[in-house]
Amino acid sequence: MPTWTGAWSNAEAETYLREATVPIRLACRTPPGGLWMLSLWYVYRDGSFHCATRADADVVRYLEADPEIAFEVSEDEPPYRGVRGDGTASIAPDEDKALLAELLKRYLGGTDNRTARRLLGGDREEVRIRIDPGRLYTWDFTEQMSDVEQKSGSDPD
Repeated sequence: MPTWTGAWSNAEAETYLREATVPIRLACRTPPGGLWMLSLWYVYRDGSFHCATRADADVVRYLEADPEIAFEVSEDEPPYRGVRGDGTASIAPDEDKALLAELLKRYLGGTDNRTARRLLGGDREEVRIRIDPGRLYTWDFTEQMSDVEQKSGSDPD
């Protein structure tokens, strides 16, 4: 069972993770011991993050060598809020690309688009990356930033 700390209750944090449609930023180690970070689409359920990627992606090899990870799910626009933590990743085949299809629906609104057809079609092998958190920390600067809720590209005057 993961440990939750920070600004939100467990229920608030889980609601945020289920509803937020921002990628998860995943940090891991490369086999020579370097650091690697990437963003992946995810779905949060049953206390775990579920991501998909190509079977031959570098991150698959990295996670197979060392499954310890750190992550962050947060928004890039004020007010800043989100969840970060650490945990363990595991890899399994996504033979029928069901998880990939679910992620395409979640992030792109469906599978009737060129990106979905390219990713779901052909001989592309997919894997599932399951992230089981050990520790989670939440933050929310909504109250402190209530006067700076400006979107990028907006005219500051």
